[in-house]
Amino acid sequence: QQVSLDYLKEPLKKVQRKVTEGDLETLRENRVMEQETRRFCYERIEARGMQMKLVDVEYLFDRSKAIFYFTADGRVDFRDLVKDLASRVRTRIEMRQIGVRDEAKISGGLGTCGREFCCKTFVREFDPVSIKMAKQQNLTLNPAKISGACGRLMCCLSYENAGYCHFKKGLPKVGKTIVTREGPGKIYSHNLQKDSITVQVRDGKLIEIFEPDLTRLRQGLPLEEKPAPEPSAEMLPQEAPAAKEM
Repeated sequence: QQVSLDYLKEPLKKVQRKVTEGDLETLRENRVMEQETRRFCYERIEARGMQMKLVDVEYLFDRSKAIFYFTADGRVDFRDLVKDLASRVRTRIEMRQIGVRDEAKISGGLGTCGREFCCKTFVREFDPVSIKMAKQQNLTLNPAKISGACGRLMCCLSYENAGYCHFKKGLPKVGKTIVTREGPGKIYSHNLQKDSITVQVRDGKLIEIFEPDLTRLRQGLPLEEKPAPEPSAEMLPQEAPAAKEM
């Protein structure tokens, strides 16, 4: 598939040769062996009452090593488990403890958006995600709404964070008082999608301010005064009717 250069991780590995039918058959056999080994490992973990969760088993293509991915709250003494596995797996064994985000990446699934996990599809490396990003985007700070299936903050919180930071840079914060054409008012909200801010003026009335006024606010300049309404015909002074000659 076509991917952007940013997605590729240097250095790229060399292509050895084209895949053959024999290679595909080896892969199918490896998948079967992984499933059988996974079931056996589950049984031994249950039998020994170990406080660990097996996530996946992976055989290298040439079966020179079998990697067991697992999660646990702390350090686990798995020496006896390795002995059990060695009696079944006739190759090198590596026990690799991973975090909950890596577990979600390996297991896969659907997020609250209805799409497959980002970490399973296109995210190569986990970027740091903070609660400050959720605050910056005016999201409800409910852990159930801003956490992914892994229990950590959703990776997608970082996707639009730069846009929110750029939009809010230089603008008065929510709650600050500014002078508008409708008089003084408090900043009610920032609206990145509409490229505007909402201000609450007298009597609770909400007004929206767009460009170029936003640029004036960022520059610390006052907003232009509201132009006075042009006088209508009704407002013009009426001349006194001329007196009739007798």
